[in-house]
Amino acid sequence: MSDETNRITQLEEMLAHQAKTIEELSDQLAEQWKTVEQMRTKLDRLTERFLSLEEQSLEAPGITRPPHY
Repeated sequence: MSDETNRITQLEEMLAHQAKTIEELSDQLAEQWKTVEQMRTKLDRLTERFLSLEEQSLEAPGITRPPHY
């Protein structure tokens, strides 16, 4: 009976460690997801800014020779 009790105790310890590991991994994944969402938001803003600057540069007058040439 002692051998079975010892085996059950070991299984319970292993289960507790695995549950803790799963919880830690879940927390890390949630934190990384926040970071990804922040980076996606920044990328969207930079893309909009780039497109806006690109449109402005297309509207700029062309380079011409100065009148004294």
